[in-house]
Amino acid sequence: MNTIDTSESHALSLDAADSLAVFRERFLLPPGKIYLNGNSLGAASKDSLASVQRVIAEWRRLGIGGWMGGDPPWISFAEKVGAMAAELVGARADEVVATGTTTLNIHSLVSTFFQQQPRRRKILADELTFPTALYALQGQVRMKGLDPGEHLLLARSADGRTLDEDGIAALMGEDVAVALLPSVLYRSAQLLDMGYLTRAAHKKGIVIGFDCVHSVGAVPHDFTAMDPDFAVWCSYKHLNAGPGSTAFLYLNRRHFDEPPLLCGWFGYEKERQFDLETDFSHQRSAGGWQVSSPSILAIAAAEGALKIVLEAGIERIRAKSLGLTSYLIGLVDALLADPPYSFRVASPREPERRGGHIALERDEEAMRVSEALKGMGVVVDFRGPATIRIAPAPLYNTYHEVWRVVRCLKEIIDRGLYEGQARSRKAVP
Repeated sequence: MNTIDTSESHALSLDAADSLAVFRERFLLPPGKIYLNGNSLGAASKDSLASVQRVIAEWRRLGIGGWMGGDPPWISFAEKVGAMAAELVGARADEVVATGTTTLNIHSLVSTFFQQQPRRRKILADELTFPTALYALQGQVRMKGLDPGEHLLLARSADGRTLDEDGIAALMGEDVAVALLPSVLYRSAQLLDMGYLTRAAHKKGIVIGFDCVHSVGAVPHDFTAMDPDFAVWCSYKHLNAGPGSTAFLYLNRRHFDEPPLLCGWFGYEKERQFDLETDFSHQRSAGGWQVSSPSILAIAAAEGALKIVLEAGIERIRAKSLGLTSYLIGLVDALLADPPYSFRVASPREPERRGGHIALERDEEAMRVSEALKGMGVVVDFRGPATIRIAPAPLYNTYHEVWRVVRCLKEIIDRGLYEGQARSRKAVP
């Protein structure tokens, strides 16, 4: 049986050996808090704020001249920052663009690829994906005059936490046109085998894309080797670009000539964009899937955030992430698994099968335990009916903070501190 050193001195020794510890000072963490909620909203960085301030200064100094005179010019800022993000996902620079929001990008891509054919009239997704993807897919099916109950095919989970890739692949029949699946499940943090699923889809002639909002910035990807058709992700979780910041869109270059159906003027051919012709001719790159004028301030925040991630290196980030989450699992097993604590790890225990957070479940009072944690200055989140998500971020969290949150959970149960919390869920849990 594996044992773990649960002492505080061991946690401090792990921090002393941490090569990423120097990046913590580049972040502005909420004072007096242990911030373990980066899978919902990453912490603010000095680099992001500096990039935003630079663009504000350009706006003040140049006005509209910033579109061509900014450094870099705003007209191509989305492509520049997209190229930075492409390094994290193993894509070519012109296959990624900073644009829109995750849900808007799902609509944009699926509307283009979900073209009814005599035999292919279904979209494949799964029941554990974040609901926004299902809302978008339901809308796309209805726009084709079809019934989501019949034409939106959902892979089911046997345990309510995880998905079986073989089971998903078995649903890839000749009636499926498009598949959209998550890279990491938002509740349990299960990391799906994207390469296997892509190969399975392509064998059946299915266009496949991935929602990577819970993996990019925490897990390395190699889209060039994996070869999916498209992907989307946000920048405000593991990439730390700020609330509602710009999303990203990946489009495999084999689809560059495919005309986007949700089109807008910023996807027009760059050299002719200001010709303002009435017929749409899209840029032959991921940039052709832009719709409206980009949010320059939001892209600036993403630029600063990406500088830190690229400097640290996604492989080193992944290694520390697994170190932190494995340490958390070990402490929970040693200190919180038995009654009266009765916490269980609901994330995959195999490191290669999980993303950047850990899901803890407790049959009784999980929501009020989560609220009691917040009352002790530990910022996590709750997902009903019984899941507390804890996301130690490699760039700014420490092993000692993980040790402290486990001690807080133990104290909450020992002293019944959850009993003073409301039984009803807050609007933002």
